[in-house]
Amino acid sequence: MFPHVSVIILNWNGWKDTVECLESLYQIDYPNYDVILVDNNSEDESLEKIRNYCSGSLRIESKFFDYESGNKPIELVEYDENQLKNQSNFSGTDFSTPNKKKLILIKNNENYGFAKGNNIGINLALSVLDPDYIMLLNNDTVVKENFLMELVNAAESNPEIGMAGSKILKYNNPQIIDSTGHLLKMGRIVDRGHEEPDEGQYDDPEYIIGAIAAACLYKKEMLQGIGLFDETFFTVYEDAELSWRSHKNGWKTIYVPTSLVYHKRGKSIKKKSVNARMIMLQSENMLTTAKRYGTFKDKFQYSFIILADGGYYLKERLAGRNNINVSQLIIQVVKSYLSIIYDMVKGILKSG
Repeated sequence: MFPHVSVIILNWNGWKDTVECLESLYQIDYPNYDVILVDNNSEDESLEKIRNYCSGSLRIESKFFDYESGNKPIELVEYDENQLKNQSNFSGTDFSTPNKKKLILIKNNENYGFAKGNNIGINLALSVLDPDYIMLLNNDTVVKENFLMELVNAAESNPEIGMAGSKILKYNNPQIIDSTGHLLKMGRIVDRGHEEPDEGQYDDPEYIIGAIAAACLYKKEMLQGIGLFDETFFTVYEDAELSWRSHKNGWKTIYVPTSLVYHKRGKSIKKKSVNARMIMLQSENMLTTAKRYGTFKDKFQYSFIILADGGYYLKERLAGRNNINVSQLIIQVVKSYLSIIYDMVKGILKSG
């Protein structure tokens, strides 16, 4: 008996990546899964192209797999965000055969960002499909045929496992690692192995603090116990916050090197204006997370990261590689530094 998995994919103006991800997903060897695609009010041709893909009229080319015409058409079931509020809207849909090629498409009314966008899909899965696991995939990923089977087998090996993470390699250079899970370093969560050559150094399964949401399997009971993504995090670092939260609540995360995923990471943040916004959001979210879950040592270490990152971003601005407002950057660095110091002092006084 294979545990039931609901796969959640979030799309925003990225139909080319999304349909390639879907095609790789519909060729996996795992027999018991369904797919929910959440569209964050895309402004491009995403909805039309996704419909064309499901009908079989849009062929997909990829260097990682051959297009499979035999599994088309894929049954497409569409819901507007407003329909999700009424459970009766799902009474006429057969969800009893999750291994049947089907795509559930949720059309959001606006771009809610990563956290809320994914939460909408997760909540639908938990309330209607009742899966054993939630699988999150970034739309700019491509998966190997056995990736989900490997994750589920690892997750089932220990009831204390709440998350299972894939070995994620660079899409455009698969010899380079994108992430082999989350690591707590200097008071912040970072991607283990990021930008390292893949030379077998991460080829053994092991327990880690968490996993990147680009390809992560979450146990239903864990999500129901500790909650979903923090929706105050519009984007950036929301998966790191969930990793640290799960770790603090006693759940284990297993890294599964035999589950391979290829990631195009960073395509949406190449513009300088977007890059500057991401810098500010990441700084805010990292500070919030460190204050929530960090020990005194974590916070002390992170206080130096605040200053180091501020100096790095200022240097990049002067070199013309981002367009961050210098005054805003300095203000944020000072406020963040004082905030973490105040939090440390408050902790000392409280413990004393």
